[in-house]
Amino acid sequence: MGGKGYAWFKAGKKENKLGMRASERQKCFLKSVLFPMKTGWVVLAMVFKQAMKVLDGGRISIASLSLGIAKGAFEASKEYSKQRYQFDQPIANFQGISFKLADMATEIAAADLLTLQACYKKDQGLPVVTKEAAMAKYYASEGSRETANDAVQIFGGYGYTKDFPVEKFYRDAKLCTIGEGTSEIQKIVIARESLAGV
Repeated sequence: MGGKGYAWFKAGKKENKLGMRASERQKCFLKSVLFPMKTGWVVLAMVFKQAMKVLDGGRISIASLSLGIAKGAFEASKEYSKQRYQFDQPIANFQGISFKLADMATEIAAADLLTLQACYKKDQGLPVVTKEAAMAKYYASEGSRETANDAVQIFGGYGYTKDFPVEKFYRDAKLCTIGEGTSEIQKIVIARESLAGV
């Protein structure tokens, strides 16, 4: 894009990311882009307002992505815990493992409901989706990170190798707690929206 006809635009170098490596990221630089002083601030205000609306949808997307990662980590953990034997029985029989699986299943179910609620409100065109989107994104992304972490624990040393999928779930889940606003930002948004009109 930085070739002929795009002297005002330059792409930066690709980022070498920890996870989500199939999704490329790089900076974009604009050069000598002018806004008329009279309308410039109005345009920027309109752009900002639109960006905030897009952010709500983006947060729902990140919640959905988080759910997919969590479900993948959970399914891999279930299968592995039934196949991996210690002391003549599958490790799924041990309380320490079964409790982790119970926590994973509960986190996923709760995150799923929050995400579906946000999706429903957005699909219905309801005016305020901000709080629901932030709640879904916050809960699903943190749950995904915890689920992926537990999956690595269940796999033990194998969970830290590229021979099994959980190390990728672990790396990918972390980005979900950052993208479209960190978990701390989601808490600010949720608190602000919850206190509005009080």
